[in-house]
Amino acid sequence: MPELRQDPTTKEWVIIATERGKRPEDFKTQADDEDPETKKTCPFCPGKESRSPGEIFAFRDPGSKPDTPGWKVRVVPNKFPALIPGSNGERHIQADHFKYMAGVGKHEVVIGTPRHEEDIPLMSDEQIELVFLAIQERCKALCEGQNLQHVTIFKNHKQAAGTSLRHPHCQIIATPFAPVQVRHRLETAMSYFDENGECVFCATLEKEKFFKKRIILETDSYIAFSPFASSTPFETQIFLKRHASNFWQSTKEEVKEAAHAVKMILGKMYVGLHNPPYNFVIRSGPSHEPHLEYYHFFIQIIPRITGIAGFELGSGIYINTVAPEDGAEFLREINYKGANNG
Repeated sequence: MPELRQDPTTKEWVIIATERGKRPEDFKTQADDEDPETKKTCPFCPGKESRSPGEIFAFRDPGSKPDTPGWKVRVVPNKFPALIPGSNGERHIQADHFKYMAGVGKHEVVIGTPRHEEDIPLMSDEQIELVFLAIQERCKALCEGQNLQHVTIFKNHKQAAGTSLRHPHCQIIATPFAPVQVRHRLETAMSYFDENGECVFCATLEKEKFFKKRIILETDSYIAFSPFASSTPFETQIFLKRHASNFWQSTKEEVKEAAHAVKMILGKMYVGLHNPPYNFVIRSGPSHEPHLEYYHFFIQIIPRITGIAGFELGSGIYINTVAPEDGAEFLREINYKGANNG
């Protein structure tokens, strides 16, 4: 029968209703076909550097110049930013009721590879490491912004997950406030810490290690698992074993290991679910409070293989048709070797 489960890190409820769904192996998706003309005009491909704003950061071949071919990973401002740089984050009130402020912030694009078709599961180990090291460098820089309080790192893969350009890329948006969803997690985590004297994320990680059935893979520094109250089929969270509240606080080796863990999970989904649309988000704490003892950063991967309907919109409660234990077992058993050459 269906089961209601509560996420201990958010206190939000989800419904696990396996009777409504398919078996895990039935969630395979069909590949998107790209118009060849769109590929020819891609602004992220080598030789098209002039079609995007000037690069902020890059890993390049020795001797190559900025905004020319020869790059391995390239970071540029988003040409159509959700927020723009500025110093005025003052809030205003209209008619003594409606609050508003200027759209101040930063919006950057991390172009993950010169190869147009090379998404994360197809990247070499070195390439995915460079992507995550570039993300870390930009996070550090953005967290130094006096008027920016939170940095969101995310990737959309395929149109169903919200991307408009096929070429593999991630995005970074820095905002002058912590978003409501982030504040909710912080408040829940702070309340748990006040009551129990420990980080709720660290406690959850220890319980998952003890339970074992939802763990997908484990490395020296990271554990990837399907959370107890997964809101969607095959949702995966990747936790650093030691406590750290922000991704940019990771060591260089931990960042590389995180890159490998993400590649392995997405590789298993690539094989087992036939390259599904997905989003991944690095959920860090506030940038202006970098060392919170009650918050623990993690990486969240959500395949977009089911839709959101009226009940989810009306109640805020998600219905997941794959039990997390079944989803974890399915992904755990997928044989993915990946690409290891550059």
